[in-house]
Amino acid sequence: MLSSSDENNRSLQNMNSSDDTMNETSGFPVFSMDAPKDWTYAMRRSMQEVAPGIFLGPYSSASKSKLESLREKEITHIVCVRQDIEAHFIKPNFPDIFKYLVLDIADTTSENIIQHFKQVKDFIDEGLNSGGKILVHGNAGISRSAALVLAYVMEKYNYSRSEAFAIVQQRRFCVNPNEGFLAQLHEYEPIYQAQRISGKNEDFLTRQNCKRRINQMDTERFDDKTDNMDS
Repeated sequence: MLSSSDENNRSLQNMNSSDDTMNETSGFPVFSMDAPKDWTYAMRRSMQEVAPGIFLGPYSSASKSKLESLREKEITHIVCVRQDIEAHFIKPNFPDIFKYLVLDIADTTSENIIQHFKQVKDFIDEGLNSGGKILVHGNAGISRSAALVLAYVMEKYNYSRSEAFAIVQQRRFCVNPNEGFLAQLHEYEPIYQAQRISGKNEDFLTRQNCKRRINQMDTERFDDKTDNMDS
């Protein structure tokens, strides 16, 4: 039986490297980005753009010495992931320059990370909608922060966990969420899909109610006009 990491690695090997091909099945907008041609170990110490406007990396990519790099990448929002015991060395270094979302998450298989997915998505969407770019980092940019980015890519582009993993890993090869996080990402698929369907149904009902109100107004105007002609 394959482990979660083996399953993801096999999914990456089996999937077509073209984002266009993957989106034919999901039916969602394509994003075209070039993956690094040759991944080297040293690249894990820097951030990579894994989806349009979304960077994933280690804490060192947001350290005090990296302000110029953050500005060059046009970063405006930063998700800082840490455990409470890490707070003395993983912390917001530029609170007056960038907008931060700080999350207390332990890198353990029993940690409930799924509870943070919506808050992170709202924060990322806020940054993107304002024309900014977002960096998501933990300590190493491999497990906790990667899981949060995977959840966003899954929901945003309607990808399965394996599809999202393949896309993100093409751009940051070292991503490796722990097994507990991978299990929660798998559990998240039917949750966001149901919410998407529910949202579409609500939009449809809203449009139908608007049409009914418009038709009712037209009918009332016609009745009023008829009454005036008879009087």
